[in-house]
Amino acid sequence: MSDLESVVDAWLTVPDLAERLGTDPTEVRRMIEERRVLAVRRGDPRVVSVPEAFVAAAAGGAPEVLPWLQGTVNVLADSGFDDESAIAWLFTPDDSFPGGSPIAALRSGHKTEVRRRAQALAL
Repeated sequence: MSDLESVVDAWLTVPDLAERLGTDPTEVRRMIEERRVLAVRRGDPRVVSVPEAFVAAAAGGAPEVLPWLQGTVNVLADSGFDDESAIAWLFTPDDSFPGGSPIAALRSGHKTEVRRRAQALAL
């Protein structure tokens, strides 16, 4: 988990994410179950937390989960990544990606490039 702490700079708890998205914690837990977002237990006490970078402003300005995230999560899972290793890969600095990391590239709309490289990493 310490690796994640060094690459992910901001986290949201389930209640915080629910508030940000204007929904309830039950819906956020459903999003985690359906792998629309990734979450890990962290902190003391250990609470379910989601990287804040998984949330972005939609066209109308309201926050939403990155629309390209779930497909990318599925590709990473198919390549053998568990949730923690997928988060680590998405956030690890890599200057060969636009923006300097897979999550930065994904946030700027380069989903095809991110997914292509994730698929090539099959563990």
